[in-house]
Amino acid sequence: MKASYSYIAIALCLVVVVLLGKADVSMAVTCNPTELSPCAGAITSSTPPSTICCTKIKQQKPCLCQYLNNPNLKKFVNTPNARKVARTCGTPFPKC
Repeated sequence: MKASYSYIAIALCLVVVVLLGKADVSMAVTCNPTELSPCAGAITSSTPPSTICCTKIKQQKPCLCQYLNNPNLKKFVNTPNARKVARTCGTPFPKC
């Protein structure tokens, strides 16, 4: 019985290590406005955002102020439809 508990303990430790490793990776964000391309259709029309669009907006949330402060990107990112899509995805625009 002791051997099976040891294997279970080792397996649980490995799961925790893997989950912690994934948490660290997901915190690192590379700001790349092209990552928001799955949202283009929802922003330019009245179609609801896709799941991938919402995922990308959530991933890029730390970058939104950078995009809003960039004159070349602001005209695309700072629109009523873009804000509506972000809000629909549960990621309201930050106050920069």
